Amino acid sequence: MLVSTRCWHGRRVSSYQQSAVSSQQLAPHALPTADCQLKTENYVPAPAHGFEGQPDGADLLLDQALIRAHFPYVAENTVALLHARRCGWFSAQQLGMYMLEQAREHGVQLIRGQVTGVDTSGGQVRAVQVGHAGATSTIATPLFVNAAGPMQRAVGQMLGVDIPVFAERHIKIAFNDHLHALPRDAPMVIGIDDIQLPWSDDERAALAEDDDTRWMLERLPSGVHCRPEGHGESTSLLILWNYHLDPVAPTFPIAVADHEPELALRGMATIIPGLARYIDRAPKPYIDGGYYMKTHENRPLIGPLPIAGAYIIGALSGYGLMAACAAGELLAAHVCGTVLPHYAPAFLLARYQDQEYQKLLENWGDQGQL
Repeated sequence: MLVSTRCWHGRRVSSYQQSAVSSQQLAPHALPTADCQLKTENYVPAPAHGFEGQPDGADLLLDQALIRAHFPYVAENTVALLHARRCGWFSAQQLGMYMLEQAREHGVQLIRGQVTGVDTSGGQVRAVQVGHAGATSTIATPLFVNAAGPMQRAVGQMLGVDIPVFAERHIKIAFNDHLHALPRDAPMVIGIDDIQLPWSDDERAALAEDDDTRWMLERLPSGVHCRPEGHGESTSLLILWNYHLDPVAPTFPIAVADHEPELALRGMATIIPGLARYIDRAPKPYIDGGYYMKTHENRPLIGPLPIAGAYIIGALSGYGLMAACAAGELLAAHVCGTVLPHYAPAFLLARYQDQEYQKLLENWGDQGQL
């Protein structure tokens, strides 16, 4: 990952995720607080593949000439760039299929359908009703895991348990970067400044006339990010910018406004100016999206529910793929009754019954959102 703003002193900070964050006006509180190494000649560019023998932690670049030399595609007024080391990405689809194949090899049967009810008579999970193929079947079982993602609150209601999560809508725009505005070996690039989108006088006048579009003239939140997608001859580019983060009710298919692709492109073009060439003649985008499910403090829910035999795994927010395997292992330890790690209580639903924890929530700081 890269975080850019305007300078470099070779500061090494904690390890993060392969991406790039660009900021033209880095707020003082946004600067890392680790010890600083004032040796600009020690900066080591990251290879496109592999991580062995590479530095860990992160490097804070504050010299604009150095930034331009290694990341010439970011805006010229970038004054600082944080390069997080030992980071990368992998295919969610391939991971999911691999895990499904492994599960099937161990006897797991996949049933496509919708959970319509859970029998919890006597305070114990006894059966699950599943609707599929126009009929409803009952699966007798003493165990049930609520891993319903955006529908976790609804499934929790079937158990009579309130699941304290909310949904944020997140939209992803993909299009063909045939002009090669971003090199294929570029990391994820994230902007950490809020943004005033550049509009022409005519565009500003038109947007100002309508209450539904006037907000586009205001400063919009930070967090616009992009990265190349695919290998070989692929020219696909992904852009995400979630400028509206108010909690929403999950609906499917997810609603996408007509202006979202253009706003995401304009926002990213303030960080990577080469993308501005697409604004008036952008390739047809592919639009996808979903929901981040979050708790108040953005910490997952993993473990037993108040109904015997019922468990939950979810609220993994923007770090689902990164934490999924470890979260699944922790849940399996709960279900199988094996020894739990020392950190297991931090993810229990029961933590919200702890008065000391409630006091902590009142003064919670940064949620660590990715």
